[in-house]
Amino acid sequence: MTDTLLRGRTLTFLRWPDSIDDHAAYAYEEDGGLLIRDGRIVAAGGYSDVARQAGDDAKKIDHRPHLLLPGFIDAHVHFPQMQVIASYGAELLDWLNTYTFPEETKFANTQHGRRIARLFLDETVRHGTTTVAAYCSVHKESAEAFFAESHDRNMLNIAGKVMMDRNAPEGVLDTPQSGYDDTKALIAEWHGKGRQLYAVTPRFAITSSPEQMEMAGALMREFPDLHMQTHLSENDREIAFTQELHPWARDYTDVYEHYGLLGRKALLGHCIHLSEREADALSDSGSVAVFCPTSNLFLGSGLFDYQRYRTRQKSLRIAAATDVGGGTNYSMLRTMDEGYKVIALNGEKLNPFQSFWQLTRGNAEALSIADKVGTLDVATDADVVVLDSSATPAMRLRMETAKTLAEELFLLQTLGDDRAVKEVYVAGKPAKSAMAATAGT
Repeated sequence: MTDTLLRGRTLTFLRWPDSIDDHAAYAYEEDGGLLIRDGRIVAAGGYSDVARQAGDDAKKIDHRPHLLLPGFIDAHVHFPQMQVIASYGAELLDWLNTYTFPEETKFANTQHGRRIARLFLDETVRHGTTTVAAYCSVHKESAEAFFAESHDRNMLNIAGKVMMDRNAPEGVLDTPQSGYDDTKALIAEWHGKGRQLYAVTPRFAITSSPEQMEMAGALMREFPDLHMQTHLSENDREIAFTQELHPWARDYTDVYEHYGLLGRKALLGHCIHLSEREADALSDSGSVAVFCPTSNLFLGSGLFDYQRYRTRQKSLRIAAATDVGGGTNYSMLRTMDEGYKVIALNGEKLNPFQSFWQLTRGNAEALSIADKVGTLDVATDADVVVLDSSATPAMRLRMETAKTLAEELFLLQTLGDDRAVKEVYVAGKPAKSAMAATAGT
């Protein structure tokens, strides 16, 4: 196949940046190159060095003066909730019952699921996100629709059919046995097909009976390499209801511990109101606390204590996510902008290098996929986002006074959105421009 040679200012992270002056934490090339072959990065570094490794017929694409980074990663999102984003005035449990569950009943219809999956992945790509960890609805058809659409685009996505058998309307309930059977069938069909990965997905302890939680645990024992995703300690009423339903449990986290659902591939959405014991349990098991700032602010759920969780003696692995539709934007730039504010309200600051580490390598490490995506390392998949720091008049004006890379990144995080995303490459192929061309035909 023909090589593709991208040129621009390249930025990739090597580890967590301890400070804004920690230049050893990242690799930045003012005139950088990425050589892509068969969907993977085969050379990266200074442009002149990389260009010498390209074939004579390599397709050269010059993105200067824009920034080239790894594609963004979203660690927790609900694709069936596209049409409930921006629904007014409810806290978590009311929001689920009033808006979310009625909407998710529609996903028994395969065609509806495929349409929304297509529009959802259009939005994620348009905003520079190349990998998500997605919740489908309770219906097997919704997961089939999501995976089919993702596979057609050759995206690396993690997803699962929600398991829920109580405390919700009939139209969004399965049973312990059907949830197990449908999940097992989906694993057989989709896990490892192309770039698709499966996550066992009990929605949360309120909507899964003890029998269903046992089934979820059984699936994780049968398929220990899979991800598991659920929700934990998002809202005070949710926590109190969980304790009523599980009076034997020491706390909310203990429910998931009891059923064998914690571990290095366990993705636990929100984790706002954790006790010290619960935080220790997540740390000891290597489980991931997923920070969803726009959702937590929109639903009034609380402030995730990012820096305390990261620096406590038993630190937590952390990912960041949009949580659409509880979250208010598909953009990981907007997500980290709100994350900065949440962290500031807790008396700390997150510098721009730390933010961009989080939404690239940091999220990839948290999702245990950093060997595939989240960096511009040689031999990884060529998922790349191209960012224009002067995409809007306001950004262009501010860039006149931005003197450093740190200032530019913070400008992108604070003022950037989908307009700042000039191009997106998925497995080495341009996706955003191709999508726009198709829309225009």
